[in-house]
Amino acid sequence: MIEAVVFDLDGVLVDSEQVWDQARRDVVAAHGGTWKDSATRDMLGMSSPEWSAYVVEELGAELTPEEVNAAVVEAMLEGYRERLPLLPGAREAVERIGARYPLGLASSSNRPVIDLVLERMGVADRFRATVSSEEVARGKPAPDVYEEVVRRLGVSKAAAIEDSEAGIRSAHAAGLHVIAIPNPHFPPSDEALALADEVLPDLDALKL
Repeated sequence: MIEAVVFDLDGVLVDSEQVWDQARRDVVAAHGGTWKDSATRDMLGMSSPEWSAYVVEELGAELTPEEVNAAVVEAMLEGYRERLPLLPGAREAVERIGARYPLGLASSSNRPVIDLVLERMGVADRFRATVSSEEVARGKPAPDVYEEVVRRLGVSKAAAIEDSEAGIRSAHAAGLHVIAIPNPHFPPSDEALALADEVLPDLDALKL
């Protein structure tokens, strides 16, 4: 039934949601904005144009959205060059699943971040198609990023590996077979988990 497997990046292969969170907090604090309690969850799954605008419009950073995006992405790249926070079993899961299926990647991360992570992991050549949500009209939970990666893979039935509320909803809306590995830092709601076809504790349990 399944012709390809599509991985999410943040929270599935790299333990990075809190790294993104800190980078955005630092930019807000350095440029006259005020963080609010709901900001972290509000931005989960947003594409870079969406969260950059949020930082300006909702948190009051005195920059343009383009400047916010550039500052946050540079902080992420600098941090990843120093240390890549791979989740346990990430490289092994990509190698194991990639030996059986064509692989795609559907991520809310910016293109430079995706490319650096896959290069540093040593698995860039395993992925036939990678899509950033900045390259489609809408970020997660809209289905756009998954629809585009499936289109590029040229398959009709694919599985998605997701950790977050927005990601699960995105993959489900795109009609993929959804395998959830819930993010312990930002756990998805029971309603979102109910949309998943399978729920696993970690990447080691992924046995497609």
